Amino acid sequence: MAALIEVRDQLDLPENLVLAVLGKLKTHPTSIITEYRHGLLAARTFSIRTFTPPQPLGQTLSQPTPRADTPRSIPEQSFLSDNSITKIPASPSKKDADYKRVPMDSHHDKKQPGGITFGAQDKLPKLPIPDLEQTVKRYLNALRPLQSSREHGDTEQAVEEFLRNDGPELQEKLKNYAQSKTSYIEQFWYDSYLNFDNPVVLNLNPFFLLEDDPTPARNNQITRAASLVASALEFVRAVRKEELPPDTIRGTPLCMYQFSRLFGTARVPTEAGCQIEQDPNSKHMVVMCHGQLYWFDVLDDNSDVIMSERDIALNLQTVLDDAQQIPIREAAKGALGVLSTENRKVWSGLRDVLTREPGSNNADSLNIVDSALFILCLDYTEPPNVAALCQNMLCGTSQVEKGVQIGTCTNRWYDKLQIIVCKNGSAGINFEHTGVDGHTVLRFASDIYTDTILRFARTINGQAPTLWTSTSPDPSKRDPASFGDVNTTPRKLEWDMIPELNIAVRFAETRLADLIEQNEFQCLDFSSYGKNFITSMGFSPDAFVQMAFQAAYYGLYGRVECTYEPAMTKVFLHGRTEAVRPVTDESVNFVQSFWADNPAEQKVEALRKASQKHVDATRICAKAQGCDRHLYALFCVWQKHVNEKMHSSRSSDGYSSPLEGYSDAGMSPVGSPPKTTGESMDGVEVKPTRERGGSTGSRNREHVHPLPLLFADSGWDRLNTTVLSTSNCGNPSLRHFGFGPTSGDGFGIGYIIKDESISICISSKHRQTRRFVDTLESYLLEIRRILRITNRKASVAGAQKGSTRAREAEEAHKKPVVHKSSSETASRLKSRGRLITQDSLRSIRQAPSGTMSPTEESVTVSEEDDELGGYGFFDAGMLLQALKARGDKFDGSETKASERAAVQARRRDVGKKLRLSEY
Repeated sequence: MAALIEVRDQLDLPENLVLAVLGKLKTHPTSIITEYRHGLLAARTFSIRTFTPPQPLGQTLSQPTPRADTPRSIPEQSFLSDNSITKIPASPSKKDADYKRVPMDSHHDKKQPGGITFGAQDKLPKLPIPDLEQTVKRYLNALRPLQSSREHGDTEQAVEEFLRNDGPELQEKLKNYAQSKTSYIEQFWYDSYLNFDNPVVLNLNPFFLLEDDPTPARNNQITRAASLVASALEFVRAVRKEELPPDTIRGTPLCMYQFSRLFGTARVPTEAGCQIEQDPNSKHMVVMCHGQLYWFDVLDDNSDVIMSERDIALNLQTVLDDAQQIPIREAAKGALGVLSTENRKVWSGLRDVLTREPGSNNADSLNIVDSALFILCLDYTEPPNVAALCQNMLCGTSQVEKGVQIGTCTNRWYDKLQIIVCKNGSAGINFEHTGVDGHTVLRFASDIYTDTILRFARTINGQAPTLWTSTSPDPSKRDPASFGDVNTTPRKLEWDMIPELNIAVRFAETRLADLIEQNEFQCLDFSSYGKNFITSMGFSPDAFVQMAFQAAYYGLYGRVECTYEPAMTKVFLHGRTEAVRPVTDESVNFVQSFWADNPAEQKVEALRKASQKHVDATRICAKAQGCDRHLYALFCVWQKHVNEKMHSSRSSDGYSSPLEGYSDAGMSPVGSPPKTTGESMDGVEVKPTRERGGSTGSRNREHVHPLPLLFADSGWDRLNTTVLSTSNCGNPSLRHFGFGPTSGDGFGIGYIIKDESISICISSKHRQTRRFVDTLESYLLEIRRILRITNRKASVAGAQKGSTRAREAEEAHKKPVVHKSSSETASRLKSRGRLITQDSLRSIRQAPSGTMSPTEESVTVSEEDDELGGYGFFDAGMLLQALKARGDKFDGSETKASERAAVQARRRDVGKKLRLSEY
């Protein structure tokens, strides 16, 4: 007992872990304490895990796991490290195929002779490390509008101290570290995702909602699913044969590395964090229906498709018929996919339960799911509206019937790329975000959507074009023997539902249902205008919409908050994203000007300056010259340096990327329309935060090696606590795109700017999401009205010029007729009638004097627009005073004493004065 107390007190560990350590190692307490402080205890107790009730699941998970006896080949190179680590095998792969864990920071991409997909990889520049002084300058600029004067002064002092002491040294260490790396941020970036223990659903995985098939007859579940799968398989083939044309932006090639990690991959949790595993030779797909899993082969050893669309449809119908044989309430009790929504450490323990017997049915079934090309989810529901559709694609639905969860949330496997098709044919994609950004998955979604249309067109006209350089030989004309060792008949995975798994599925589902109920989703399909109108007014579409978010939030809450938007950096080798900070001094000035009683011209001018500032910032970030990634890398280098000195490395190579929360996309954080002005890219944001360790080890580390003041300053936490996490990702193939909120009091905003519309999906943990959407819509209508007032002449000229080329041709051919001919009569006939133009319509509306007052002009221009919703009751003068009171430049001493006295006098006279006798 004395030994237990000594170890517990010295190491600040829970008693159950101390008992397990003492019982297993039979080591003197002093030795245990010494080894723990030098990072050795973790290696010796690799198979020990703690787990909270209920029993008997906890007893099972606390037992040693026979991982080392599992015969699966894994290369010595790790995703988490460049150095070799202890192998973590899993169950035997189907047909003895190697199931490899692939290092994500390796840039030695295998190239085939003549391959074009990765042809430009060797020519791409490495991600540059920004200048330290420029980084901290941009850091201060990003924080200034978010802080009070006093807070910003503290941050400036922290930055000055950082530049004098820790900063230059960390910068040199980062440069030395980056010399042997493909990218200075890549390993830290992956660690930040893979060391994230919270569930990936609603926290990490973004979604795409595809547009419906333009052929209505094909919008049924089986036809749509088979069509998407057939196109997806051709995309897989194009990537593997390196025939997929590389992405470019204005002629500059982009890094294509992420496409090699899109298929046959899975996020697999382990005791030491998650890892990405990949079967580069995967040939099969998995289908989920009513929470049950089926699989069949779809490619041969040459990556050629061995099933036609009709064959796939037949298989899917067979799967659907079989899944419906079991009542949905019974099937839900064995829906193992819900385990992928658990806390990552819990899910790791449950995987140990599934694989504790090498070669068992559960172990093999789990490996088949992990190594599949992708998952196809066939849902049995038809979401009633677009918001419900978005929720279904992001996290599934929660519907409890007689105490049993029968919603689609149990029909998912979130560790892999998923194609989701509803009963009515509505389709979407949910993807694991660690190794791929939204820009990569957008290319996949766009190409398969386009291919479904072109393939249908070829059934009408065999000469219709195709996306692919080459296509698979027609499976119906091939000798079946040429397919090789394949299983094309669907096979259902039957799990051995031991008591531990039954209990785990139950509690995972109830926790997931809680998580779903904590979030809400609202959508805005804004169809009044889009990219064409915005550009005609001289604005960047992305900057224009970003200012709309700022104005809507300020109009609802009267303040600005930290906002995140990712910018794509794939012009560099293995580039991912950089963080754009839309809140600037110019944006604050705009929202305050907009909501005050100012002339329309002043509001537009403020909007123009704020938008230009955002465009400039985005360009800087697209060149990888932002401040967020650079500072986070410096933070990770500091931690590496400290860990090395303390001899307590927390990862296999001494690096650790502490994350207390997730934000991006980020998702993130997280999106990337390849051809949008401003180039706002990717989906979800990763939020690096200062580690608030509670253990004795972390306290000792910070005591001996204090955290650099820049990272200890409140500004660091402020910039990394995102309230508005936004991402622009999409094109006409998508109906919506989105992700969950990145903080408890924040909004997750995914948006797509189309030519004539804007699609916005907003999520939050039950803030006023619907009201925020309504405010945003009112703003978009109001700003159009203001722009039309101030740009009426330019707008009319632009409309006449851009509406039709035919009118330009008409003007160009108006020439005086010198000689009468047979064409003169035709010309005379064509000139009959009164021309109908915008100017002629306006002349009819004008007063007899031919002039219009500003008020009349405003009414004329905006007669089809809505006003600002519920904001009409605001007195603009009062609002202006309120805005001045909020501003830093407002000084009450500027008001004359006589004026203040007059105001007080008026206040004293307001209201009925009651006599005491009246009470």
